[in-house]
Amino acid sequence: MRIPRIILGAALALILGLCPAFAQERKDIPEEYTWNISDLYASKAAWDQAREGLAGRLVEMRAFRGRLGSSPRTLLQALETREELQKEIERVYLYAYMTSDVDTRDSQAQAMMQAAQKLENDFATESAYFVPELQALGEKPVADFIRKESGLASFKPVLDNILRQRKHTLSPSEEKILARTAAITGAPRSLYTIFTAAEMPFPEIELSDGRKVRLDQSAYGLHRASPVRADRLKVFQNFFKTWQAFRSTLGLALFNHVKTHVLNKDLRGYESSLAAALDTYNIPTSVYHQLIRDVNENLSTLHRYLRLRQRMMGLDAIGYEDLYAPTVKAVEMSFTPEEAMKLTLDSTDLLGSEYQAALKKAYEERWVDWLPSQGKRSGAYSTGAYDVHPYQLLNYNGQYDDVSTLAHESGHSIHTYLSNKNQRYATSDYSIFVAEVASTLNEDLLFHYMMERAKDDETRLYLLGERLETFRTTLFRQTLFAEFELAIHDLVEKGESLTGDSLNKLYLDLARRYYGHDAGVCSVDELYGAEWAFIPHFYYNFYVYQYATSLMASSSIAAEIRQEAAQGSTKARDAYLHMLSSGSSRDPVDLLKAAGVDTNTSAPFQAAMREMNHIMDQMEAILDKTASASR
Repeated sequence: MRIPRIILGAALALILGLCPAFAQERKDIPEEYTWNISDLYASKAAWDQAREGLAGRLVEMRAFRGRLGSSPRTLLQALETREELQKEIERVYLYAYMTSDVDTRDSQAQAMMQAAQKLENDFATESAYFVPELQALGEKPVADFIRKESGLASFKPVLDNILRQRKHTLSPSEEKILARTAAITGAPRSLYTIFTAAEMPFPEIELSDGRKVRLDQSAYGLHRASPVRADRLKVFQNFFKTWQAFRSTLGLALFNHVKTHVLNKDLRGYESSLAAALDTYNIPTSVYHQLIRDVNENLSTLHRYLRLRQRMMGLDAIGYEDLYAPTVKAVEMSFTPEEAMKLTLDSTDLLGSEYQAALKKAYEERWVDWLPSQGKRSGAYSTGAYDVHPYQLLNYNGQYDDVSTLAHESGHSIHTYLSNKNQRYATSDYSIFVAEVASTLNEDLLFHYMMERAKDDETRLYLLGERLETFRTTLFRQTLFAEFELAIHDLVEKGESLTGDSLNKLYLDLARRYYGHDAGVCSVDELYGAEWAFIPHFYYNFYVYQYATSLMASSSIAAEIRQEAAQGSTKARDAYLHMLSSGSSRDPVDLLKAAGVDTNTSAPFQAAMREMNHIMDQMEAILDKTASASR
């Protein structure tokens, strides 16, 4: 089953001019800023009916047990039945998930989630025999079946992937036992989500202008970017003191989450949890390790940016609290949702008419849930049901970052739309490895669109600074997360425990190394070692590294699309759209290679570093010109 795509960090809080000082209740949000969940099911009653009907159909999988190898026709029928049930279960699950996400305090929605999860688990139990029985047939008999039954051809990528993982699949009875543990192994993440979104006691602080704010994730996302340094310090100190206070509880949750990955690795015979996670989409672990090496060998580029940021902000020294504040005080950019939609549409015009038509449909038919509200899940994501359409959850602030987030999630949504349109359900899903290319490419197009229309150097500096922040948060910050995630799994695999204090130390050491604390580049307060507890990505399975690899790939593809468009060619664009339409019909590494990016080398990373340094060259030239003119 698929899970929502979640963007990096918790980009939260209040849309400027549209929300009161505190996140409002959902009932007070205008309908046009909410998603139309009735496209999934007309009502809760219709959802109940669909769920109950599906629960009764799960036994259909029993008819094929022990018979997958009896004939090509039987195998096709089994695959089609399995696909249909998976598709409908996903739709049921999504309705419950989305209902819960708009108000995590809603106990009825939580009960719906539990019912949907039970349906998933029951299906997994009923079909636990499927993969091991298919693998027992072997590659040659399955290949013979595909030649004899034309209907099996479209399932070939699925069959190939199942057979590829043969040595890591357990016996049918063992797979059934593992399937029944899914609800238990998912408990740490559920605990983290409910506690941090609905029950964690956040402090109230008073800002320098006299406003009082409840410093939850939404308020933190907004006020950490305050131009007033005293407010930033107060926000950081009070926010992370809260996470620090619960480090033992959250440390235990994360420890138990990691243990589920180590258990899976041990039972399935992988050499590491990393290998087990990446094998799902046949991505070599060398890609992960190469990224960490490349980043650590290029920290000087990050440090150059931090010194440039310090110069632009006019600070004697820069600290961790200063990394989200505006670097150009004279430029204030805010956008209504309508303006954000127009900018996203205009900036993606290079992607062609089909892409544009789908994106217009998304905005006109309320695929997007825009505004933060009490109890709403933090962050942003895109998800969707195969026979319906994609959805986006946002927590829109009205800042340029939020427009970029809309472009990002819209990239995911149109990727889903094109894949669903061109692939059958079984091959319509795609790995995050290519998914984040679709999202970050839209960010790239938006940046260049805005730069071409910037009217003054201050605006150019602002946009260039925002683009550098994308490189910092995506190439460097996400790789820091990836290195932390690898380290905690390595520790647990060696039999060591994780505690709130040990996690604090590990995270602090990494943050100080990345940000040049000891070299005097950027100071990282000891308290901020608790930041790991705030990052929801650690409750996914080696997820975040793909943000970095995807940014490298999307930068390269976007540059080719722009260059060819100026020459009247669409070769790069067409290859890219073909990738978006391909789902999982090919391995993700091969899909990217066909789109012009070879992730088996460090060349994409070096290209990204060249772009990052070129941006800093432009910024320093503007700053030098301004300084010279003022003398």
